[in-house]
Amino acid sequence: MTLPMPELPPAIRPAAEADVPDLIRLIKELADYEREPDAVKITAEQLERLLFGPDPRVFALVAEHEQRVAGMAIYFLNFSTWEGKLGIYLEDLYVSPETRGTGLGKALLQSLAAIAVARDYARFEWAVLDWNQPALDFYRGLGAVPLEEWTVHRLHGDALAQIAKPYA
Repeated sequence: MTLPMPELPPAIRPAAEADVPDLIRLIKELADYEREPDAVKITAEQLERLLFGPDPRVFALVAEHEQRVAGMAIYFLNFSTWEGKLGIYLEDLYVSPETRGTGLGKALLQSLAAIAVARDYARFEWAVLDWNQPALDFYRGLGAVPLEEWTVHRLHGDALAQIAKPYA
């Protein structure tokens, strides 16, 4: 079954396999920006399999500027039990510094919103680092509202492995 894809702005398109090296580059740029340059472990092979393998669970849009990939939105689907509908969770939005202010970030977000509407998804969500005031201002300027009554929790690393062990 092919899901509907709305018309996207001229600079935005679904990622293709040939974009994987650029996506890895942008992921590393984002990690530098978020003060975690050594945290990126994903390889091009992993990303290619996740985006384009037989059962993709991760999706990406790219933004082009002057025939070069200059931005990305990497997302996956979530689910609302109350609505009974899927939604989009934006894992990473990033636009290279030299192309910020050109509208690419807004176009990526508008494209994801259009996909959500075209597919009758219930919501479009993402998380933002508390210190990232430019991003917070950008999102609020688009009408996004923080869910201040919610706190994100995460299990990872040793804590994840420990909780996954069966009871003795």
